[in-house]
Amino acid sequence: MNDYRLSDEELAELRAAHRRVRDIREAYRINAVILLGQGRGVKDIADALLLDPETVRSYFKRYQKGGLDELLRMSYVGSEALLDSTQLRELDAHLQSTLYQTAAGVARYVEQRWDVRYTPSGMNALLHRLGYVYKKPTLLPGKHQPVEVQEAFVSKYQDFKDKKSEKDVIVFMDAVHPQHNPVLGCGWIKRGKQQAIQSNTGRQRLNINGAINIETLELTYRIDNTINAVSTIALLKQLESAYPAASRIIVICDNARYYKSKLVAEYLKNSRIQLEPLPAYSPNLNLIERFWKFFKKQVLYNRYYERFAEFRIACKEFFAELDLYAPQLRTLLAENFQIIGN
Repeated sequence: MNDYRLSDEELAELRAAHRRVRDIREAYRINAVILLGQGRGVKDIADALLLDPETVRSYFKRYQKGGLDELLRMSYVGSEALLDSTQLRELDAHLQSTLYQTAAGVARYVEQRWDVRYTPSGMNALLHRLGYVYKKPTLLPGKHQPVEVQEAFVSKYQDFKDKKSEKDVIVFMDAVHPQHNPVLGCGWIKRGKQQAIQSNTGRQRLNINGAINIETLELTYRIDNTINAVSTIALLKQLESAYPAASRIIVICDNARYYKSKLVAEYLKNSRIQLEPLPAYSPNLNLIERFWKFFKKQVLYNRYYERFAEFRIACKEFFAELDLYAPQLRTLLAENFQIIGN
């Protein structure tokens, strides 16, 4: 009687592979080997998976011969030629530095590089097996400060936290300019169907300047005709009113010109506000940027507002109901600063 038992490490590897695969045929092969490796009978496994007993045995032999590569080999390429393990490692390294929009594009690269042909569906399955998923990339600033400069700001921020008094506060400030038009985002749409969202022909927008306290999730904001030194001073006054007991209100902001204007500098001479500018080109360090992105997803993504007044009301309602989003915002606004270049 054959002994098909596998070690705990081998079973863990198979289970991890099973979670990654998207092709049902791959999943069945892994299922068969896992069940055999746990000591189940060949006939019982074949009956449960609606397979022939000899097919179940052949899957296990494949796994014994060449591991996961051999087990899954035929399920995604049919009679096509295959990349060997060295070529797969090189492809993996190439894909981590080069972004392709389609599996067909990757297949063309493979054919040009190694003269090995994959169909788009075959390459799609291979990409899943290599641990790739189809999703949008993340935008990063085209210019950014050296890692040391960014890390120095994080240390400075921590120093502010450690040394501030109990009633003093730290807020992150920035402006956002949402346009009165839907932002298209992904959503669940019936296969083969199109789903349209109405759009507006105008280009009206709101000018919102705000500051958020990530400890309390309290937002102080203004909507003005324009964001300038005057509107900035008005927001700083609102912050002082919002935190009357604070002897110091540390406001972390970017390097917008109106924050550095003479009017603002003059106001700060007799204010409890302490403006702390971020390093240049460092929106990744301003946590309110994450908040504005979340705001847009809730209010703008796939949403149509016929009149500008309705759009304005929807924005204000979101700000008034932040308590509803507290669990998401606490996770989103955690102090895990993204350091670009690490």
